[in-house]
Amino acid sequence: MAFGRLERTQGSQPMSEINVTPLVDVMLVLLVIFILTAPLLASSIKLDLPKTDAAKPADAPKFVTLVVDKAGQVFLGDKPVAIEELRSSLTRTAAQNPDTEVQLRADEAVPYGKVVEVMGVAQKAGLSRIGFVADVPAGTPSPATAGKP
Repeated sequence: MAFGRLERTQGSQPMSEINVTPLVDVMLVLLVIFILTAPLLASSIKLDLPKTDAAKPADAPKFVTLVVDKAGQVFLGDKPVAIEELRSSLTRTAAQNPDTEVQLRADEAVPYGKVVEVMGVAQKAGLSRIGFVADVPAGTPSPATAGKP
C-alpha cells in the first residue's frame, strides 16, 4: 500500500500585528459626527426669557487692552485717550463686569512711572486683574514646541 509521503505543508503563520487602519477610520468618522452635532446640542432648548432692567448685558468684555507707546501716549484698544477719559471708561467697564482683565502692553522705552500711573488708574476704577503682555525673544522655542526635534 502506498500512502504517500507523510509530510504536511505548513499553513500560514499567525499574524502578530494588529491592523489599526479600520480603527482609525471608525474614530475619524466618529470625530466628524461629534464635531457636527456638538453645536446643535448646546442650545437645544429655546426660551423666551423675561426682561428686566437689573439684568447685566451678556456682551460685557472679558478683557480690555491698554497700550502705552514710546511717547507715553495711552491707547484704550486702538483709540488714543487722555488719563481722565481712561479713568471714566475703565470705571464704566468695571461697573459692567468687575472681573474684566486689563491687558497692559507697554513699550520697553516707556518710563516705569507712566506704566504705574496707568496701572493705578485701572485699579482705582475697580479693575484689579492686570496682565502684562510681552513678546517671546526670537529663536526661543515656544512651550508647545519645546523638547520636540
